[in-house]
Amino acid sequence: MAKLGLDFGTSNTAAGVMAAGRPFAIPLEPEAETLPTAVFIDYSDRRYVYGSAAAQAMMNGVEGRFLRALKSILGTPLARESRSFLNERLTLIEIIARFLTEIRTRSEKFTGMTFNTAMSGRPVHFHSASAERDAQAEQDLRDAYLLAGFKDVEFLPEPEAAALAVAGNGRMLIVDIGGGTSDFTLCDRKNGQTQVLASRGLRIGGTDFDRVLNLNHAMPLLGYGAHIGAEFGNATHAAPRAMFHDLASWEKIAFVYDPALLREVRRWERLATEPVLFERLGEVLEAHLGHDIAYAVEAGKIAANGTGSGHIGLDVVERGLGAELRHDVMQAALAGFAGEIGQCALDTLTDADCSPDSVDMVVFVGGSSLMGVIRETLSACLPNARQEDAEVFAAVVHGLAIAAE
Repeated sequence: MAKLGLDFGTSNTAAGVMAAGRPFAIPLEPEAETLPTAVFIDYSDRRYVYGSAAAQAMMNGVEGRFLRALKSILGTPLARESRSFLNERLTLIEIIARFLTEIRTRSEKFTGMTFNTAMSGRPVHFHSASAERDAQAEQDLRDAYLLAGFKDVEFLPEPEAAALAVAGNGRMLIVDIGGGTSDFTLCDRKNGQTQVLASRGLRIGGTDFDRVLNLNHAMPLLGYGAHIGAEFGNATHAAPRAMFHDLASWEKIAFVYDPALLREVRRWERLATEPVLFERLGEVLEAHLGHDIAYAVEAGKIAANGTGSGHIGLDVVERGLGAELRHDVMQAALAGFAGEIGQCALDTLTDADCSPDSVDMVVFVGGSSLMGVIRETLSACLPNARQEDAEVFAAVVHGLAIAAE
């Protein structure tokens, strides 16, 4: 029996163990250290599909339901609502448990080991604005691990796990910007020993970046902000905003596809000043294209971060439909999030009674830490600290493997 280091992430999941005295990320997919945290429920074959195969099934138009960013629902009422999946009544906690079971099964198959306990990463705060929801989120995740067949699970804040795996000496600020949260650990390292001085967390991550860019650039092409006329008279009003916000949020997209809502959108088509916008929206709801749009926005974000300009291509909705995403426009849209992240980093130093000048190095982990607006903000907050990249997608799971050992 052994303990598995498991980094269950909003966007990606990784598992690790110690091998020959070094942390090792188990390839959960061929030649990949991480597995997309995605589940596809295939209605035709009546089976559950995970990771890249789940995303591919969705992209190929296989009939079913696609779920992503499940970590974001932990601690919310949505986690324990019972829903029908392939004629079973299941909660999303039970869906997460099936995903974790798949991770355990793949890990055992690759290593030949049996894992009965887990050392799991967790954000410093699942919900930074509510201590009650934060505690409930950990309980939800604990319940999922137990349902997945683990006899016990220990939790370690993700940036503290990463701190165990980072090389070098001196005072370090670990900055872990993931899909759903931003986490910080200030630590001192000397001769391979790590002393944690303070940790903080914020419920802001890459899925929030995607949601804002989606609302700003993709949703207006589907009627967000457009006006609908009254049944009688000349008055108009803006289309209800809540549905667009759900359609732009990774964790909520799968639950927007409701027949009553589709009928309402078809009514908007008839009353709208620009009917074509709501015709597109109706097509998105009828054909379940919300995740296709979210992936297009994510791809545009990545391109704009690297080249100065990206394109959000929505050919799946209508041939030639899309929007340009300029780097400067994206930076401005994300500046508010970046400011909150920078302030949380400085507050972490304040908690430890340390000055910005005392920090030798800022170490970035987590996929969303690659965003230029984050790097620039942290550089302004700690101008004398050099910036380093750890193994962006593997540092946390490496640290969990060390902790498990």
